[in-house]
Amino acid sequence: MNNNKLPTVNVIGAGLAGCEAAWQLARRGVNVRLYEQKPNKKSAAHNSNLFAELVCSNSLKANRIASAAGMLKQELRLMHSLLITCADECSVPAGGALAVNREQFAQKVTDAIMQHPNITVVAEEIQEIPTDEVTIIATGPLTSDALSKSIAKSFNNSLYFYDAAAPIVSAESVDMEYAFYASRYDNGGETDYLNCPLNKAEYEEFYEAIISAQRAHLHSADESLHKVYEGCMPIEVLATRGKDTMRFGPMKPVGLVNPKTGHRPWAALQLRKEDAAGTMFNLVGFQTNLKFGEQQRVFGLIPALKNAEFLRFGVMHRNTFLDSPRVLNSSYKVKADIPLFFAGQITGVEGYVESISSGLMAGVNAYKLIAGQPLVTLPPQTMTGALSRYISDEFVKDFQPMGANLGVLPMLQEQIRDKRQRAEALAQRGLEILQRDFAELL
Repeated sequence: MNNNKLPTVNVIGAGLAGCEAAWQLARRGVNVRLYEQKPNKKSAAHNSNLFAELVCSNSLKANRIASAAGMLKQELRLMHSLLITCADECSVPAGGALAVNREQFAQKVTDAIMQHPNITVVAEEIQEIPTDEVTIIATGPLTSDALSKSIAKSFNNSLYFYDAAAPIVSAESVDMEYAFYASRYDNGGETDYLNCPLNKAEYEEFYEAIISAQRAHLHSADESLHKVYEGCMPIEVLATRGKDTMRFGPMKPVGLVNPKTGHRPWAALQLRKEDAAGTMFNLVGFQTNLKFGEQQRVFGLIPALKNAEFLRFGVMHRNTFLDSPRVLNSSYKVKADIPLFFAGQITGVEGYVESISSGLMAGVNAYKLIAGQPLVTLPPQTMTGALSRYISDEFVKDFQPMGANLGVLPMLQEQIRDKRQRAEALAQRGLEILQRDFAELL
């Protein structure tokens, strides 16, 4: 189908998100110009001339629907995602995960894009944001310097070039036998903070563990990241500067009284709401470069976090992403009055399938914009909708990228203790709502 009455849409970047966005537009009869700088220019991470190149793992994570990644993939299957279809057709044995033969996957996606009559591929680097045509920018975490400068200039420098994030835990996994809500000096208004106290013995055990914990490798060639690394002090580096440095820094107990003891704790970690719904909490001041397993072990020594479910581990690495809550709506369109969308990891969704999800929704909404229809955001009970709402949630002040996890979904009305049964109920709820209320997308 080709609808010549609709204007052509530009899609910049033929990665996972860009290819999905272009496909969703093309299958709705829209002419698409897909700009890709390869083969003329490649980033440091890319080798192949094919589209949708998987530069890291070949796994798209868990396939079972009763998981965050599996739920998201099933939503995308229902919405006729090209890339998930290609992944299913190129799958290789990987236990419960959907893993692909990456060469076959990239070739299959490339062939589908190149052969679609509504898509014209242009091998060209775009250095400035087009302002006079509907455009989707899906250039990923390694966006070129020239386009990055154009984006930063257009959106008041709301573009970050590194990822220095503290861990995030699910609210329901914090042990309230130990944690307590309180504001410093009993000063009201800080109800978004939850305090995790430690006595002297607990703090000293935590200190010994964190100074000896294994850290993730940081590439020495990346000088800009090393500068950021010093500027955003990892908690484990701070700890090595003296036994009490954490107690005078992010774990200072000053102004706090534990209502369970009536005394000030020896040290206290503060948790801050990560989303408006209060389903996730951020470990304040705990930017870290520890290995993921070490984060679980060491931070689990804090009594209130002994059974914590980590929705995102702390990371420190190069990345390019927007301060999306200030820039984007949940439709992936910019808040400014221009016909511009973003998709992929540049929006702050993290992961292969999450990028595909954002590309699908950006493509759908770019079509709706030129067709004069209301833009659509899926409900928060779906993983697709929950992610788009998280990256556009103005409540989130210190924005960091987020992958699919069950913690971004609204809690169930009934309490289910068994994790697998709870995941199954969450997935069933979201998929039922998608199929019932959004038949137009299916």
